[in-house]
Amino acid sequence: MFESRLFFVDKLIDMGAKIILCDPHRATIMGHNFESTLKATTMTSPDIRAGISLLIAALSASGTSTIHNIEQIDRGYENIDTRLRAIGAKIERV
Repeated sequence: MFESRLFFVDKLIDMGAKIILCDPHRATIMGHNFESTLKATTMTSPDIRAGISLLIAALSASGTSTIHNIEQIDRGYENIDTRLRAIGAKIERV
């Protein structure tokens, strides 16, 4: 695994996710207990996999999130915004 593969996890923690980075290759995630929610933020997609994780977190968060560098997500997930809108997601490209 690349040394900075889990770099994006800091953004998830900022949103309120309960994650402990054990080392550059391992993370522990505490399950959702329905007592806390993710909050919206502005973030940048560093790569395909991290980008889709940030997108899922943004959809789960309360409020409006902004994701920059979405070209990374588009590379791996064709028409992801259209497909997610079809199941009720509120996504807008700007």
